[in-house]
Order: sequence, then C-alpha cells, then structure tokens
Amino acid sequence: MSLWRSVNQLPKHLLDQIQYIYGNSFPIEVRHYLAEWLEERLLNAPVFQHEQDSAYEQEAATFLNQLINELDRTAINLPEDNVTVRIRLNESARNFRQLFSHNPVQLYSHLINCLQRERQCVIYPEECGNVQDPEVAEVINGLQQLQMLVRANETDNRNLVKDYEHLLLEVHEITKNKAQLETTENLQVREHARAALAQQERNVNETVTHITGKRLALVDNFRKTIQLTSQVQEKVLHKYLSQWKINQGFAGNGASGMSASNLDTIQAWCENLAEIIWNTKDQIRLAIKNKSKLNIEEPNLLDLLPQAHSDVTNLLKALITTTFIIEKQPPQVMKTNTRFAATVRLLIGNTLNIRMSNPLVRVSIISAQAQATQQSNKASEQSCGEIMNNTGNLEYNETTKQLSVSFRNMQLKKIKRAEKKGTESVMDEKFALLFQSSFAVGHGDLVFSVWTISLPVVVIVHGNQEPQSWATITWDNAFADINRVPFHVPDKVSWNLLAEALNTKFRASTGRSMTPENMHFLCEKAFRASLQYPVSNDLTIAWSQFCKEPLPDRTFTFWEWFYAAMKVTREHLRGPWNDGSIVGFIHKSKAEDYLLKCSRGTFLLRFSDSELGGITIAWVNESNEGQPQILHIQPFTAKDFATRSLSDRIRDFEDLFYLYPNKPKNEAFDRYTTPPGQPRNRNYIPSEVRAVLMPSNINPTSSYPNTPNSYGHLQSPDASRDTPTSGITDVTFRSDSARPTHFPGARYGINRYASSYAGSDISSPAGSETSPMGPPPTHDFSNPASVGSPPPQALPACVEQFNSAVSHNSAADVTNVSGTLPDELLQPGATGSLTLRTSANEQIIQGLVENLLSDYHGQVLDDVSMDQLNNNSFYVSPQQYNTGSPSAGGGATANGN
Repeated sequence: MSLWRSVNQLPKHLLDQIQYIYGNSFPIEVRHYLAEWLEERLLNAPVFQHEQDSAYEQEAATFLNQLINELDRTAINLPEDNVTVRIRLNESARNFRQLFSHNPVQLYSHLINCLQRERQCVIYPEECGNVQDPEVAEVINGLQQLQMLVRANETDNRNLVKDYEHLLLEVHEITKNKAQLETTENLQVREHARAALAQQERNVNETVTHITGKRLALVDNFRKTIQLTSQVQEKVLHKYLSQWKINQGFAGNGASGMSASNLDTIQAWCENLAEIIWNTKDQIRLAIKNKSKLNIEEPNLLDLLPQAHSDVTNLLKALITTTFIIEKQPPQVMKTNTRFAATVRLLIGNTLNIRMSNPLVRVSIISAQAQATQQSNKASEQSCGEIMNNTGNLEYNETTKQLSVSFRNMQLKKIKRAEKKGTESVMDEKFALLFQSSFAVGHGDLVFSVWTISLPVVVIVHGNQEPQSWATITWDNAFADINRVPFHVPDKVSWNLLAEALNTKFRASTGRSMTPENMHFLCEKAFRASLQYPVSNDLTIAWSQFCKEPLPDRTFTFWEWFYAAMKVTREHLRGPWNDGSIVGFIHKSKAEDYLLKCSRGTFLLRFSDSELGGITIAWVNESNEGQPQILHIQPFTAKDFATRSLSDRIRDFEDLFYLYPNKPKNEAFDRYTTPPGQPRNRNYIPSEVRAVLMPSNINPTSSYPNTPNSYGHLQSPDASRDTPTSGITDVTFRSDSARPTHFPGARYGINRYASSYAGSDISSPAGSETSPMGPPPTHDFSNPASVGSPPPQALPACVEQFNSAVSHNSAADVTNVSGTLPDELLQPGATGSLTLRTSANEQIIQGLVENLLSDYHGQVLDDVSMDQLNNNSFYVSPQQYNTGSPSAGGGATANGN
C-alpha cells in the first residue's frame, strides 16, 4: 500500500495536520495526483551531510525540473471533465517555477520532511495526534480579538477627535461672547448675555468632563490592547519562533519537523502583530496630539498616554529585532576556502514599508564577541576572520511575500583563533556568523539596528578534523539552551538524552533508527562497563567520556568509533541497514552466543570493535572435531567497499548460507549485488574481482571451498626459531637486462650448484611464453658442459617452487658452503656465513645463496655492492670467481623478505 493511501485512512484531525504541514506553497492536489511519483523519488532520496553540498543542490534542481514536467504530463492526461484539477496542476507548475527556480533546495527539503512526517503519522498516530498544539487556537483568537480592539479604538479615537473639534467651537464661541459682553452698555442685555455665557461655560465644562472620560476610556483600551498584544507576541516569539530556532539545532543533528509552512505561519502572525502595534502607536500619537491642543483638563489628573506610547514602541522594537532570523543556517563544520551559503529573512518585511528600502545585510564571523553582543544587545564591530561575498540586500518577493537575502558564494578566507588552554583543540573552538542590518520603519521616524547570530560553527582546515568537530556540534545542538550565554553547554548530560540525539543523527544519516538493543550496546561501550537494561534516567555522561578519552585498549574515542560506523553505513551499507540485515551494534560475545544456536553457515554482521569504520561477518563453522565454531572475517572498511560491495562479497563467500537467524542470504542481499556488466571491448574475455576466505590461523589445516589451492602448502613459521619470518621469500636470478651499469662485464646465470636441480619442476611466470620477458630459456642445465656458459636469460624461482622441486626430486641436494665475508658485512655475532631470514625451507634457500657466493674470496666491495648485499641483491662479477671455476662469468641475486 502506498504511503498516501495509508495517510488517507487516518483520522480527520491528522489529515488536517498533514495538510497544514504542506502549507499554501504546495497544494494538496499535487500530493494526491503525484502520490506514487513523489514517494518513489523522495522516500529513498540520497542523504547528504549538508544542504550546501553542490551535489545536493544539483539533486534538488533535477527534482524540481522533473516535478514540473510530471505536473504538465499529468494535467494533459487527465479526463476532459477534470478541468478544475487540470487548471490547478498547471498553475502549480507555474508557481513552482517562479517560486523555487532560484532555490530548489527549499522545496526539495520541505517535501522530504513532509513525507517523513506522513510516515511518522502512519506508524505512530497517537504521537502525531498529540503534536497539535492547542495554544495555536489561542494565538489565532488573540489576534482576532486584537484586530477588533484596534478597530474599536480607531472608531473611539475618531469620535474623540470630533468631540475635540466641537469643544473648540464652543470654547471659541465663549471667547467671542465674552468680548461682546465687555462692549455691551445695556444692563439688561448685559445680564442676559452673562447668564447665557455662564450656561455655555457649564456646557463646556460638561463637555470637557465627557471628553476626559472618553479619553481615559480610550487610554484604558490602549492599555488593554498593549497588554493583550504583549501576551500574544510573547507566545509567538518566545514559544513558536524560539521553538523553530531550537529545531534548527535539532535539525543540525538530523531531526525532522523543520517545515517552511511553520515559518510562513509564524510570519503571518508577526505581520498581523506589526500592523496591530503600528496602528495602536499611531492612535496613541494622535490622542497625545489632540490632547495637547486643549489644556483644559485638571492638572492633577495622571496622563497615561506617554507611558502607553513608550510601551507600544518597545513592543515594536522587540518584534522587529526578534523576527530578523537566519532561515537557512550556514554549515556548522566550515572548511576554510570552501564555498558556503546562508539565507536571512525578516518576517515583518511585508509591513511598515521596510521592503521599499532594500536594507543592506553584512556578515562577519565572531567568537568571544558573541557574548558581548548578546549582553549589550549591540552588534560587534570586531571580527575573527575574513569572509568574501559577505554583503547583500534584503529583497521582497511578490510571489512568496518574503523579504530575504540569500548569500550563495561566501568563503571564509582567514580565521583568527583564541589561545588554547589545557587539552583544548581547534575542533573544540566555536564561532558564529553575525548578520546585521539597519533600516527605518513607517515614515522614517524610527530607525532600528538588527542583528542575529547563527548556530555554532567549528572552523577546520583539513578533512581529518571533521569527526571531532561534529562531536562539538552534535553536543551543542542537542543540549544548548535558547537563552544561554554563547556558547555555554553543560559538561554532563543524561545518557538517555544523548542516546536519543545519537539515534536521531544515525537515523537521518542512514535511514533507519537503532534498536533498543543497539542503544544499550552503545551505552555499555560509552561507559566501558556492563549495565542493567534499561538504564536509569539519572545516569549521566561527561563530555570527556563522550569524545575525549580513548576506549579501553584503543587509540580512538567512543565518538570517533560511532562516527566511523555511521559514515560507512551511510556511504556503503544503507540498503542492507534499512532492511534490518545488519545488526551492527552488538557485543562480539553476544553475537557468538546467538550464532552458536544456529546451523552451520549462519552469519550476522556487526561493527568492528577494533577498527574504525569496519564491519565484520561472524558465522558458524565446524571445527575439526565437528563442533560448532564461530569465526570472524577480517573487518571490511570503506576502502574495501570501494573495490567490491558488501553484498557482492557475501555472495562470493560460499561458506555463508543464512542471515541470522534463518533467512537465505540471497533473499537478503541479492537486490544489492552488482549485476554482471558488459565487457568494454568485445575482443576481450571479461573478468571480475571475487572475494575469497583465506585459511584461518585458528584452524590452519582446514580448507575452504573458496580458498585458492596455491595457498594450501604454506607452512606456519617454526615456533622454535627466534628469527622472525615474513611469509614468503623469493630468490630471483636476474637477466642481462637487469645488469647494473657499474658491472659492465658481468654475465648473469646460474651457479654451478644449480645443476643439482636438473630435471626439477622449476617454473616461473617470468619465464613463461606469456611473460613480457619472453619465452623460457633453452639452456640445458642437465648438461654439465653447458654450465660454464651463462644462459641467455635468468630463471626466477621462489620458495614454493624450490619446495616442490625438492619433493619431486630426491636427488636435489644443496651443499651448505660458507663463504668468507668481510667483517663489515657481518652482523654482530655472525660466524662468517651469510644468514638470511626466510620462511618455509630456509636451509635450502640459505644453501643456494651460499653456493652462489662460494667462489667469493673476501675482496673488498665498493659502496654500491655493499648496499646491494645489505638489501639482499648482491651481484657477483666475473673477476670475483676463480678462472678455473665452471661458473666463471656467472652471477646471481638473492632477495630475502
């Protein structure tokens, strides 16, 4: 069943939530009609370490083009009666091209998160049902109530202005009547005018009292509006926007849930708040202006308008400075001289005429200055480095209704580091990018300087610094408080919280979560001890245990081991891991316990304890006594998988039959094996690399089906000898083509004692017809008369071939002749004979070399010859042989490893 079909069977409130997640920029009709197409491309999309990766951007651009083409094709193939849907799909294709052509990663990552959210809702509907925040309704209701209050205040303010105008007319009329009264001489008229004037003054006083009451009521409404605005703004900024910023840190560890629609909703709330605050500010300013025209109120009456104006101005300042955010964070592990990107957005950009000025944004990198910036609320003018292409202008997009700027080609050219203390390293030092701008709002009477700091960044200069840098970032993203002092993090944290962070990071990187058994194994590995399951929430782990102190008997830390396992899984084992074919995190002893209960050929895969990024195969074999025996193949690493994949190697191993507990290996791995390819040139026979199991030191006499026969006769070193051995020793006779120029007269051939091997099966690829050295020599070594003349070509040989010769020719015997060598050639304690370190039949090889040097009479060797002898490649010139020797003019080279 497709994911979308399962989603449509969810309860209505979950369907509404999913539709909310997609947002207005991605119509739900597109999800419906392109369900299978979207799931095929996004559920198993390749994973990249950073969104700034050029390959990730290319993948997103390709997806956008394919999506638009698929929308056009689907619209054309719809029935003729589906005109509305066809128009909707065509409109969506046009909008996608306009909205995301400049930034396809935004749509690509948004859709991947949406499908992951769908999958979570299908698997865990209870958890998704609880995600719906009931306080969202409170925010929406609060905004609606504020809008009604603002409209009511606007009406009351206009009516108050009219009352002020009427009062002014009445006051003017009284003033005029007073002037006329002074000029009236008729006492009767004067008394009547004085009575009328007194009545007018009483009416004016009543009007003043009425206006004062209405003004005080309006001021009280202003106060209520400001108070409610503060509550709603607090919830929007410090709950939802802060949570969105915290989620950015969690997303840096691989957590899902970051959605563009969430930020669009927050922006809509912030724009409503900006309009409410600005209108309230204008109304208060108008009330103050009107009041100043008439100084008729009681002097002891407290004027609350100035305080209200100050409060609403502070609300506006908090809203503007907080909504200047980093929408797309820069990479948190940043390499110098490497291109990176970031996007800054102002959430109230569609209001207050800010978009008209296209404010300039400047980027710098800071470290210790971040704390001073936060405490003083003033952006630092100092910088710890030099960033190229670090300025840009906020631009308004009419389609998306967003005011933002994308920095696409920034480069960190220089970095200035602080002095390190104790065990600190450059991978522990945190920096941050500081984005700052300045602009006027409204009619230009208010100017705001805004700034925002990115998530912590670790600056590296080499790729080998990346693992430890990610340890610093992972710990910070998981445990940093939103209101912390930069860049403070706790030194000890709960293991369960750290385990959840590691699981999140592993799931995001590889596609599947770890099992509870895997997590408990990690716990025991991190604490270097056996612990009861489940572990207590009180169990804490220190930063030093996490990534500073090496594991017991190892040269690497817990984090380095975990990071290497995650990296090799992401790059080479993603498919089998997602299928559950790899156990991975399990103790070696527990794996053996599991396998001992299974039939022969059952195997499982676990991460190596001893090799970083290594994965080993443990399988059940039978010992010589017929008892079950657990064997472990030497761990494979990324370097091995670059040559041949894990699935191909498992297919090659004929001793492996069942994936633990009893699944045939072909069912588990055949889908990932490499199909046979066509030869590049049909004139050649194709070949391929195969993996084979070598004989085990545990059971040296066993023979495996895939083991080449040529290794079957190798003998273990003689344990009674003190001289170390190195496996295979070659003794090579060189041809004239290898003759050094400092021995111009030397001829290379076989010593007279080599005739003892006449008729033996001594062969070599170097002497075969297919060898670049040409066909084998035709010299007849069985003819003693021919020994005096050197053969036209040397005859290479090795230990195995001499062994074979001896076993087939009982007459083959070598006389052990000791030559007298100069003292400077002898090792301490030597007796005058040349001692070689060899394996297999050492006496045969040593005897052969000494026979080759038997006619050497202790002449002083030059420096070149000394070096050749010390390197087991000593050349003998004709002058160093007796003239009567049958081998005069012969020479040899002895190589010993």
